[in-house]
Amino acid sequence: MKDVQVENVNERPAAKNIFKGKSTEKIIGKEYLEALQRPIVIELVRGKVKTFYSFQNEPGFTQNIKRGLASLFQLQLHSGSSAEVDISGKCNTTYHVRQDQVTKIKDLDSCETEKKKFTSHNRILDVGTKGTSATVYVLEDSFIKSIKAEENFVFVLNYRRKTGAKIVSKQRLELKSVQAGMGLIAAKQVAGVIKTLDPNYVAMPLEAEPVKSECKKCPSLSEHWQSIREHLHPDRLSKPEAAKSFLSFIQNIRKATKEEILKIIKSENKEFLPQVVDAVTSAQTPESLEAILEFLDFKDASTFILQERFLYACGFASHPSETLLKLLTEKFKGDVANEDIRETLVLVMGALVRKLCDRGGCKLPAVAEAKRLILNRLEKATKDDNVRMYLLALKNALLPEAIPLLLKYAESGEGPISSLAATALQRYDPSFLTKEVKETMNRIYHQTRRVHEKTVRTTAAAIILNSNPSYMEVKNILLSIGELPMEMNKYMLSMIQDILHFEMPASKTVRKVLKDMRAHNYDRFSKMGSSSAYTGYIIRGPDVSSTYSLDILYSGSGILRRSNVNIHVFDRNTELHAIQVVIEAQGLESIIAATPDEGEENLDSFAGMSAILFDFQLRPVTFFQGYGDLMSKMLSATGDAMNVVKGLVLLTDFLQEVQLQSGPTASAEFMGGLAIDISGGMEFSLWYRESKTNVRNRVAMFIAGNTEVDSFFVKTGMETTLETETSLDFISTVQFSQYPFLVCMQMDRVDSPFRTQMTKYESLPSGRRYTAKRGRAATLAGNEYPLHQENSNMCKRVIGAKSDSAGGWF
Repeated sequence: MKDVQVENVNERPAAKNIFKGKSTEKIIGKEYLEALQRPIVIELVRGKVKTFYSFQNEPGFTQNIKRGLASLFQLQLHSGSSAEVDISGKCNTTYHVRQDQVTKIKDLDSCETEKKKFTSHNRILDVGTKGTSATVYVLEDSFIKSIKAEENFVFVLNYRRKTGAKIVSKQRLELKSVQAGMGLIAAKQVAGVIKTLDPNYVAMPLEAEPVKSECKKCPSLSEHWQSIREHLHPDRLSKPEAAKSFLSFIQNIRKATKEEILKIIKSENKEFLPQVVDAVTSAQTPESLEAILEFLDFKDASTFILQERFLYACGFASHPSETLLKLLTEKFKGDVANEDIRETLVLVMGALVRKLCDRGGCKLPAVAEAKRLILNRLEKATKDDNVRMYLLALKNALLPEAIPLLLKYAESGEGPISSLAATALQRYDPSFLTKEVKETMNRIYHQTRRVHEKTVRTTAAAIILNSNPSYMEVKNILLSIGELPMEMNKYMLSMIQDILHFEMPASKTVRKVLKDMRAHNYDRFSKMGSSSAYTGYIIRGPDVSSTYSLDILYSGSGILRRSNVNIHVFDRNTELHAIQVVIEAQGLESIIAATPDEGEENLDSFAGMSAILFDFQLRPVTFFQGYGDLMSKMLSATGDAMNVVKGLVLLTDFLQEVQLQSGPTASAEFMGGLAIDISGGMEFSLWYRESKTNVRNRVAMFIAGNTEVDSFFVKTGMETTLETETSLDFISTVQFSQYPFLVCMQMDRVDSPFRTQMTKYESLPSGRRYTAKRGRAATLAGNEYPLHQENSNMCKRVIGAKSDSAGGWF
């Protein structure tokens, strides 16, 4: 290769051209230029490159440029498909031949290569990729007249397809002249001919060799941590800057040694340590896992917060390893000082089993052992606390083989156990809900064998109605309305109306049943009560849509029984359970001297909260347990909300290295981080005879995508960033001073700033750099999400009643 030039693809003014005024030798270096000018030899057999000969000890980058050139000469003169080895690895290739033109299409997805690659667990949070490669040969008398090759690699965020990048790589060869070459060389074998040409030639693989340029002026891990540390203060965790710093810290931890990571963990104070634990665990490298497990001692109850943050970060892991699951299983079998940590451990094991199974790793030894442990210990468990713990693990694992066990506990377990088993079944895809499951759910709902609590019965009804119910199943549910406890009547009625207004899959069957006057009449559809169920859209976009649902069930005395908030995100193929916050209460009738509902006379006083975040069930939180605990909490109540989850979550985690046919290596890395703070509280006022639950979700999100082509002598790429922050509040107020009770539900979102920026850059090792930036900022106006009209009317009365009494003594 002679007369080597380096220039911009697009014409640029001199001030913006980093190559202007620099010779090729200065740009790419003397060693590289000399290597490029040393010729290569290829042995062709029937158009395919059998052997590639070059000189040893040349820089890997120039060898790859030569391999890219040699790969172009690989040609087949008849149509058909075959597996070919070239610079990209072993790939399936298809040839289309017509007259003097041959088109070669390479299936890039089929290439067997060792390039680094990982993706996020859920498709919605992941990055969509598409790669195409085509080479067109023009021939004249079987000689190559010209070759044009082009590769395209496209990367887009699945949940926002406007955010993405494209890499285009082109090669072009043209026949300029024909002249006599050297004469034939006679030898018994090819090796003899090569030796005659130059004894220094050696045979080399045609597949690219790995090359990576080293960063010379990059800060050390501890220097980087000091520069971002303040952004990760606990008080700033719901800001985009926290999520941004979290992502950059993970990137640097992934390049660090175990010793460097341990140095930071051991030197940090207790305010910042939980955030360091979030980042070190989310890095998911063997070094980071070794470092964190060496630091954490599960036999020491005093580091409870750090242990929990480590475990939650494991539960949210974007691409967990079998090693991680194996280590957590060993920890669970060993000594664990804190019972809450023991429960969280098995919950996380369940989540990792599901993630590894989803990636085809269900038969891995560590997965099989964790599954066996959870199922066997659940069958042998005698204490309610242990049964609950293993049921929560199954709620994360969603094992098909666990369904019979869940059915057993749903139908014959005590109240909270039965309810938990039913909600675990509710999380399965309807395709797993067999005839046996539906028969059990029908028995529970219609109380064929025994009396069940309202919470279990309504969950059973939801499972039936969400899994392609038959005409008779829907009819029997509708006919039961009117015979149920009063608030349950109203709740079931709301559920049916919600299915109709939101056009859910069961709506067609429900409409058929409603043509029957025995099921559809005024008596049935005019039941009084305050319970309700409602679903609506948060966004309906071209890429993804998001729905919210709020359902609330009261006891006959007007005290909250269950409040359930859900946010789902879905595209055409996949669904993500983004958030669920459930507040449950029972046995509180004695506070207001009311009569409990049938079947709930002997329930202990209890209130608690349970959350699912990005398909991962967290450990439930208890507000109070037992009447004594309730009274002491009420008397010492400060009105402060209880924290459910606070921390940093790695949502999108995508990396793909690409070998370009022309020689250089490209990479695309997309990371999305979420700083989250979810809290919830429940207040009673005996004076005003009012109860209030409030769930506050504060989140900040930062997404960064960096697509780069590393040519050793020049780095060129594009960085895209996107950031937003918001707060969602779910408030339900019940006034039980009169009947029917006044119930007001509110779902509010504050103004949400939204910023995007795109930066294109080119830089030389000398420091000469060109960048171009473009950004956009907007604010998404806050709003109160609509619920059903009945709720709006009720809220006017509740808020009106409050303002009327504002001027009184109390």
